[in-house]
This record gives sequence, structure tokens and C-alpha cells, in this order.
Amino acid sequence: MKVLFLGDIVGNAGRLAIEQNLKDQIKKNDIAFVIANGENSANEGVGITKSISEKLFSSGVDVITTGNHIWDQKETADYINTESRLLRPLNLFKPSPGNGFEVYKSKNGFKVGVLNLMGNVFMKKCDDVFNVAKEFLLKKKLKKDYDFLFVDFHGEITSEKTAMGHFFDGKATLLIGTHTHIPTNDARILNFGTAYQTDAGMCGDYNSVIGMNKENSLKRFFKENSKKHFPAEGIASLSGVIVECDKETGLAKNIESFIYGGDLKNPH
Repeated sequence: MKVLFLGDIVGNAGRLAIEQNLKDQIKKNDIAFVIANGENSANEGVGITKSISEKLFSSGVDVITTGNHIWDQKETADYINTESRLLRPLNLFKPSPGNGFEVYKSKNGFKVGVLNLMGNVFMKKCDDVFNVAKEFLLKKKLKKDYDFLFVDFHGEITSEKTAMGHFFDGKATLLIGTHTHIPTNDARILNFGTAYQTDAGMCGDYNSVIGMNKENSLKRFFKENSKKHFPAEGIASLSGVIVECDKETGLAKNIESFIYGGDLKNPH
């Protein structure tokens, strides 16, 4: 079974790339399940709405993960309680609306667990992510509670993501980082069978500053007259990974970077 994980969808450009290309890529690559981080998918580049979520689901996304921008669109706090396919980080302070983990069924009948976590370093304050991860794994087990487990670790720094990857090694099918919007070239299977990549990149316009308009971003760095950040609107690249799963062990057989369209090199 193959699962496609897509990095942060940024603004209208990222959503358009999903709407126009995802179903074809699912068919071409024989994908059984799609997870995408949608926390930057609103027009402003922060947050997500009900209508955007519904459009992403109809375009082929099975589950949407998020991160520090989950509540930037006010309607999301109510909507997330009605839509189990939209997750927020499990380690947000309690009480928080919605859920950070859920088990879904793939089109070929497997139970797919999806866990959403957020880092602590240089991020919005939340519960200690390593303690929350430890508590999760004491309660939930691969091949007992789900056939496969996919972990979106939404974080800023490489060391925190790498450490969490090793912590989940042998206990998850994939641990992948999101948030920094640039795909890292370190896709690999760790010692005990968990697929890993430090960051999935973004589904957005790479002729930008991590998805935001480059001219306005430069003005902000030079402390010149600028506006609030807003997304770039050029042709977007889809970026993430494809994981081939071992149905016997629940671990990964293979991981490969997935890039399609836009300015990045285009193996798919």
C-alpha cells in the first residue's frame, strides 16, 4: 500500500495545485491514502476554513493535519468538532477543540492512524511534545490499534524533528516534519523500519519566501514600507513523500520524495 503525504498547502496557489493535479497523481502513483498539512491553506496563508477543507477532501485528500496556525481562522474552532478528518496538534493545551489523533480506513480497507504533533522550540506554547508522544505510545500500538501510523511533527528545528523520528522508530510507519516549507533531502528508513524526512516542504509557489510574496518579504527584512505577509500567487509545486507500507509489519518498505509541478525539479 502506498501513502502520499503532502507538506503545508500555502494559499490559493497551493490549493489550486491540489485541485488541478492531485487526483491524476493518485492514479499515476497508485496511492491508497493521502494526508496533507492544511494549516496555511487560507487565502491569507494562515489557517484553514470549512469550505477550504471540503474542497481539499473533494480533490483527493483523506486527512488534513495542521500546526501553529490552526486557530487563525475563527470558524475552525467550531468546525473541527464536526469534522474528524481535520486534525490539530495533540499536544495543544487542554481543553482544545478537535482531536490530534484518529484512525481512518483506506480505500483498500486498512486502518490508518494519523497523529499530529507540534514542537516546543520556537513555536507557540503547548504541552511538552516528548512527554505527550511517550504517553501516546504507552496507550497505542502498531498492528494492534491500527495497521499503519503516520506522524506529522510540525516544528521549527531539525534536531527536535530528528529526535522524535528516532523515538518513533519501529513504532510508526512514517514520521515527517512540516512547518519550514522547504523539502529536505534526507528521506530514508530508520534502523527499525520507520520512514523519515525532516521536512516535507510545501505545496505552494517556490518563487517566493517560503510561500509568501518575495518582494514584500524583502521589504520587511530591510525594514522598508511593507504590508502584512501574503502568499505568492505563481504556479505551485506539490511537495511531500510517497511511502510504501508493509502490511505485515506496519512499517515502511520504501520512501521517496514527491515533487510535482512549479519551480522545483519534477520527477513525477
